[in-house]
Amino acid sequence: MTLDPLVFGHRLRHFRRSRNMTLDDLGQVIGRPAPYLSLVENGKRDVKLGQITALADAVGVSVAELLEDAPPDRRSELEIRLERAQQHPVYRRLGLPHLKPTAKTPDDVLDHLLALFEVAAVDTPVQAATADDLRRSSADCTRRLADVDGRLVDVELGAARLLDDAGVDATGPLTTRDLTTLADHVGYRVLAVDDIPKSVRSIVDDTRKQIYVAQRNELRTRQARKAILQTLAHRVLGHSEPSSPFEMLWQRVETAYFAAAVLVPERSAQAFLRSAKERRDISIEDLKERFYVSYEMAAQRFTNLATTGLGIRCHFIRSRDDGTVVKAYANDDAPLPRDAFGGSEGLRLCRQFSARTAYESERGYDLYSQFTDTPAGSFLCSTHLDAAGDGDAFTVGVQFADARYFRARRTDQHRVSKCPRGECCHRPAENEYVPGIVVHPRIQDRLVSVLVPSLDPPVDSAEIAEFAERHDVEETSSLFDELQ
Repeated sequence: MTLDPLVFGHRLRHFRRSRNMTLDDLGQVIGRPAPYLSLVENGKRDVKLGQITALADAVGVSVAELLEDAPPDRRSELEIRLERAQQHPVYRRLGLPHLKPTAKTPDDVLDHLLALFEVAAVDTPVQAATADDLRRSSADCTRRLADVDGRLVDVELGAARLLDDAGVDATGPLTTRDLTTLADHVGYRVLAVDDIPKSVRSIVDDTRKQIYVAQRNELRTRQARKAILQTLAHRVLGHSEPSSPFEMLWQRVETAYFAAAVLVPERSAQAFLRSAKERRDISIEDLKERFYVSYEMAAQRFTNLATTGLGIRCHFIRSRDDGTVVKAYANDDAPLPRDAFGGSEGLRLCRQFSARTAYESERGYDLYSQFTDTPAGSFLCSTHLDAAGDGDAFTVGVQFADARYFRARRTDQHRVSKCPRGECCHRPAENEYVPGIVVHPRIQDRLVSVLVPSLDPPVDSAEIAEFAERHDVEETSSLFDELQ
């Protein structure tokens, strides 16, 4: 359950008034001034856990009752909804002054205002996005990235400028000292703590300009560096609250790209890759080791730079062991499965693609490469299985004509894919068909993903509040900045 300052403030006001207490009366009991309490009741100021206990005692209710997540009455519900509506980007774009209802404002007026807003914003809120909205937006992001051959010029410049301005050497792996230097340059301090809540990867305190990450030596790991840099990316790139599913997804693309562009700087990476191309020895593994990043980041970074820097068109796929696509990018005409919107996420890859045959290979979690003949041409594809993570497959592929530049060309593996036509994946050969079979698929995980009411990942607000109390972070609302 997330502690909502607006709901908390209205519940506090409700219980205070039920005891015929003024703000001054309450302030005298808990030792805080009335203006401070007014900000709390209006949802504009958070309180520490110790203060919550004192407030509950002062208004004669339990802490649990004060912290319930429901408005105390119908009027409070309307006022809370109106305040949230006025904070929405759609409402702000109207340029109207803030409206604060008084005790004399009738409930039906608030109902009418809310109904009008809901009509105006029905197609825009991120949280109201349907599955089709997300699929369409995801496909639009993929097309936008492919249209620029995987390279985002503005993000590249932002990353390069940050490295140059902060005086960080961008020729090798980013060190812990480099990381803290970059954060300091943006105005943030990185703190490694051993009690960060399990429900988040990092916590940002915008009031004190501090980024909290897990201790346990994770500050030196690839994941911690990426999380911190994605936090800085929002600030460097000037991101604001997304007003559409596309904007939300595109911001994620940009922050991930920014982190990769800092960890694998374009100038150094291009020189490294051009040298490998001249030797006909390009390998994603080498790029990964050169800059000490994950295989996934090295693979995606290669797709960012390959076409504009090396003249090589390519594709990248992250997929599950059953072939389900998690991420996909292609500008080399690779025949990836596509839905009605042009996206690949959530669809199943051909059984003959290396992303799936790699799981059958005797090489196990070593790098697996194969040539694949498809209706769209032949491709050299290399797949890495993530043994340290969730077992996903990360595949980079290029057209046959460019295979000569890659170390993986020496593979003796070869498959033929006829998808989406023929006896390949979508229908069996005649001698493989067995009538009378009834299949009972596993659907629980899929049902849960469909039924989740929000795009926001689950965050344990009780853990966050306790963390804030331990670290004396007064503005706890600024802590709810989880990275994906």
